[in-house]
Amino acid sequence: MTDTRHAAGLMEDETWVDLLKEKKDGCDLSHACRPFNPQTYSGASHCTTAELNAAVLESHFLHRVATEVAMETGVTVKEVKEEARSILEEMSQNLQLGFVRLMGFVLTKVLKRIFTGVFFNMDGLNTLQQAVKENPVILMPNHRSYVDFLVISYILFTYDIPLPVIAAGIPLAGMSIVGEILRRSGAFFIRRSIGSDKLYWAVLSEYVRSIVRGGFAPVEFYVEGLRSRTLKSLTPKLGMMQMVLEPYFKSEVFDITLVPISISYDRVLEESLLVHELLGVPKPKESTAGLLKASRVLQEDYGSMHVNFGRPLSVRQLCEGRINRGHYNLIPRDLVQSPTAQEQACVSWIAHRVVRLQEQGSLLGPWPLMACLLLRAPAAVLTGEGLPWRQLREETLWLRRLALDFGALLKFPEPSPGFDEMSSAVELHRSVVQRKEGRIYLVEEERDIPRKHPLSPEEGVLRTAAPLLMLAAYQNQCLHIFVRPAMLAVAARIAGSTQRDELLAAFCFLQVVFSNEFIFVPGRSHQDFEEACSLLEKCGAVQADRQEVTVAPGGQEVFSFLQELLQPFIHSYQLIFQLLCDEGVQVLTEKHFLPTVRNKATNLILSGDLGTYEALSSDTQKNALSALRRLEAATKLRASEQNEYKVNLAAVRRIGDALSGKIPPQMLQATPDARL
Repeated sequence: MTDTRHAAGLMEDETWVDLLKEKKDGCDLSHACRPFNPQTYSGASHCTTAELNAAVLESHFLHRVATEVAMETGVTVKEVKEEARSILEEMSQNLQLGFVRLMGFVLTKVLKRIFTGVFFNMDGLNTLQQAVKENPVILMPNHRSYVDFLVISYILFTYDIPLPVIAAGIPLAGMSIVGEILRRSGAFFIRRSIGSDKLYWAVLSEYVRSIVRGGFAPVEFYVEGLRSRTLKSLTPKLGMMQMVLEPYFKSEVFDITLVPISISYDRVLEESLLVHELLGVPKPKESTAGLLKASRVLQEDYGSMHVNFGRPLSVRQLCEGRINRGHYNLIPRDLVQSPTAQEQACVSWIAHRVVRLQEQGSLLGPWPLMACLLLRAPAAVLTGEGLPWRQLREETLWLRRLALDFGALLKFPEPSPGFDEMSSAVELHRSVVQRKEGRIYLVEEERDIPRKHPLSPEEGVLRTAAPLLMLAAYQNQCLHIFVRPAMLAVAARIAGSTQRDELLAAFCFLQVVFSNEFIFVPGRSHQDFEEACSLLEKCGAVQADRQEVTVAPGGQEVFSFLQELLQPFIHSYQLIFQLLCDEGVQVLTEKHFLPTVRNKATNLILSGDLGTYEALSSDTQKNALSALRRLEAATKLRASEQNEYKVNLAAVRRIGDALSGKIPPQMLQATPDARL
């Protein structure tokens, strides 16, 4: 066991254990073959996978749905049930300990090769070990890398905790050999696009509910739905969340335990792949051949990985006073019905809260803070004369102190004469930046393909954009620490006032606009505003009373930094809003509009009128469209098979004016929390 608690109050009150320490000198096969004796949930109805699947297919709920589908489609109930059986065969896991041992053996080899350490908090694991005995448990990790997928099972196997069944995307099931190994390691596979397929929804929901209410195994799923390409938290998807909570809503279980899990990486394996996806390069199809081709990643160093098991949450306590479960006593539990508005609001609130806890549990080294500061420098400086190393180092230590004031969880001790984590971080990320003769330079992307023609200006922009978007992704790992104070700093600029009520209105407006970029728990706008005031007071940046919030003497440095932190998002959104107005776009399709935005941003970068390379990111562009929908400036046309939107240009112009401070946000009639 390795205790990695640092000084300066970092990671205190937790004992972090390196999972690989003993395995680096031990036998991988002996670990895979170790005895496995988990203590399971006391209320579990022990059954085999085949028995579980049979119970799902024979359930009254599925019979009701099959009857409805048969009537709607004109086929027989028997035919519908056969289709349901095929869906379940495609979907269901087939957890077998032998295959878990095989995966454990392979994973040990891989983890030892690519990571210097895989750390987890023993206190959190001990708490989880007790929780699985008392209630059905839902494991909810964030999702940043394919490595996330089995590392939780690997840790639980090592410490005799019941192995989870894991929700995974259906493309993984199609990988030759690997797909079946994953299925027998506990994965169950869900189609990416379900749409209005009533039968598929019914099979999936009954399958998940059966696992939860019967205590078959802990359920692990990613509440964000997808792997984050930008390395920051995504707006939670609520379908699976609704399914795992429904047994409690229907009083089929006394309680359910949710466990937020924060997985942090010094360096992400897929960093280059993610950036190219953001720049419009199609995502490669998951395949065994592709996995083998990607084996070159085993030659790289990815630093360390930290898995932080959060404090278990009682669904019973979370739902107290939020939902009325009594109406379920008046109707059959197997009746097909949509969730009530009250339930939907509760599910959304819990999901957002879990993601927020994942953020707060993320462990950060120096690199995300360094990325923040590198991105403040113009791209021409990073690709030209470079940034002085001494300046970057001093500013990073300043930002470290600010992050600690704001409550960040850091693995970044004060530099000592014998070791400097900042130098190590630069060396780890040498594919993005390099240190030479006391200066830091951006490493522009090189292509291995021989060129017949010189690099075009547009290609040059993309060549620079790749490492800059990589820096932005690593910056995103720490934005949750600063985003609330940053929004208050920007609110002060766009409101042009120090009055508390006007600042609050501008703050709430910014939350509505950027709620796809950052995680805000519904119903907490006022609390978020007060938290921002408190944090800025704590670091001496503002002075606040009941009427005013003013910048304190000496607080301008913090205020300026926080305002600059959000400028790339503001500039990107303003570019999109301005493009819509200039082009007079009244109807747009996402497929055609995103390349138009990218071309416009590229031309503005070349002309020197735009310094924000984040405007090239497809995720930023889609999030801006989502903001227009929330603010009712764009409406999705239901009759269209594509993502087609009708645009209210006058409303778009007003939103852009409010974002630039030309008009007060109150003119948009955006009330706090109205659209969060």
